[in-house]
Amino acid sequence: MTFESNLFAGKRALVTGATQGIGAGVANRLASLGARVTATGIDRGDGSLDGAVDVQLADVSKDADVAALIGGFDGLDIVVNCAGIIRRGAEHEIEVFAQVLDVNLTGTMRICSAARPLLAARKGVIVNTASMLSFFGGSLVPGYAASKGGVAQLTKSLALAYAADGIRVNAVAPGWIATPLTQALQDDPVRAGPILQRTALGRWGKPEDVAQAVAFLCAPAAAFITGVILPVDGGYMVS
Repeated sequence: MTFESNLFAGKRALVTGATQGIGAGVANRLASLGARVTATGIDRGDGSLDGAVDVQLADVSKDADVAALIGGFDGLDIVVNCAGIIRRGAEHEIEVFAQVLDVNLTGTMRICSAARPLLAARKGVIVNTASMLSFFGGSLVPGYAASKGGVAQLTKSLALAYAADGIRVNAVAPGWIATPLTQALQDDPVRAGPILQRTALGRWGKPEDVAQAVAFLCAPAAAFITGVILPVDGGYMVS
């Protein structure tokens, strides 16, 4: 069964960018299904993580942090890359643009590359975090949109490159999810109104909505799925 309570019993999981928001939702869901989960972030977050989840501080934009993080595992079955930043309005500045790409895109590649040998040993799985903006642009967030477009193409490329190792690589593409990253938009009725009107299911998504999709992609039920970018957007992109 896809979500039986012991689905990931005995499995070791790493979720980056997981001390709040979507990442925390993913870490909690994997733990609830029996995985031993390590969540990382640049701080300990907002208290969203369940007590069963181990927390380690790490910055995916720093090679030394990634090496130390992955070096601390003796095995990995699941890696979920949720670390990401957005700098609305400032990303037209080249320094800010580069920083966003370094965290969102290159940070994802750093983790995937470092974790590959451990995942290969256990025929593991990677789930990256793309976005609606992998498919269309955002005038205020050129760095974010470019990075998420890159994550989608990276996911497809690594799915091909890692297939011989028995590693599946997929991504979720969240829509408008109620997290700290979107709090300013949620609080602005002028901007929130059109978002909800276009979202076919008529509500903001929850981190748990994305976590369920991630759990499916990690599960045996998805054993023949790789290279997929799965929208979790309440119908926003088809509206």
